[in-house]
Amino acid sequence: MRTTLYFCISLLLAALSTGLAHAQPALQTADLGTCALENGAVIQNCTIGYRTAGTLNDERSNAILFPTWFSGTTDDLTGQMGPGGLVDTSRYHVIFVDALGNGVSSSPSTSAAQPDSSFPVFTVKDMVHAQHRLLTEHMNIDSLHAVMGISMGGMQTFAWMTQYPDFMDKAVPIAGTPRLTPQDRLLWQAELRAFRTACRAANSRRQAMRTIAAIHSLHLQTPAKLARMDSTEFRDFYDAQESAILEFDPYDWAWQIKAMLRHDSTEPFGGSLENTADAVTADALVVTVQQDHMVNPIPAQRFAEALGAEDMRLNTPCGHLGTGCKQDTVATTVRQFLHLE
Repeated sequence: MRTTLYFCISLLLAALSTGLAHAQPALQTADLGTCALENGAVIQNCTIGYRTAGTLNDERSNAILFPTWFSGTTDDLTGQMGPGGLVDTSRYHVIFVDALGNGVSSSPSTSAAQPDSSFPVFTVKDMVHAQHRLLTEHMNIDSLHAVMGISMGGMQTFAWMTQYPDFMDKAVPIAGTPRLTPQDRLLWQAELRAFRTACRAANSRRQAMRTIAAIHSLHLQTPAKLARMDSTEFRDFYDAQESAILEFDPYDWAWQIKAMLRHDSTEPFGGSLENTADAVTADALVVTVQQDHMVNPIPAQRFAEALGAEDMRLNTPCGHLGTGCKQDTVATTVRQFLHLE
């Protein structure tokens, strides 16, 4: 399994696992056959990777789905389990699921039939639809206690809330958004442009990922946080980001960006946050970071207001990595919310 990617570098080092030792759940794979996509294309030999922790109760009512963040894998996510983490596996059966395009589930880098640029473009909705098939067709689970996720996992959580509103009792999108803002689009378009430029030149994919690493690192934390780093601290931070990003396949990176750029949970509801909120039946805890420069918090905050949801707004110069810097507060609040009947 590849080394831990950018987001969990902060989260895990912030010790959300609280130092407790847990056996790493085994990676499992579900064969979905053909995955039909929103755009009419299909993923051939479609597979979904997942890991499970905790015991499913007799009523099959304690399952929690936890999809991966952008460029993350379920190997990264398992640091979130345990009594001191975001989710307590002594109470819940947690299903950590690899999102399409992450190099574990079906991706441009893993497909023999549709490699690299021939892999069909998918959406966040397609990720969620594949996860729904995993649960219902392979795991015999027809309802969830909760869906939760961080960053792009938060986007998937918002999509779950509107695509399958009666499937879960609770939803916890963390540092995610129901739809991208122009600020978000500028970031992802810049990274995608660096990738496309590399595709036109020979032997330049690695250089493209170096450019992407610089763009990406600039937005992970706030200018105030970066300005306070000394040269050694910054070098360590940037080297860690670049090293992790260089390990990720460029096509997988680009295809997940394309999915995020198409993400808009309000589209089926005329673009109205209020109408979208009216379609949601799950109780929600929406966690955002006020100073997030990677996923603008405003749409999620407005959605929480329209929904009348519990709304947790973090103030930290850590920016998009703020949930790691505020790990104790976030973990306590999320655990309490999940335990409420």
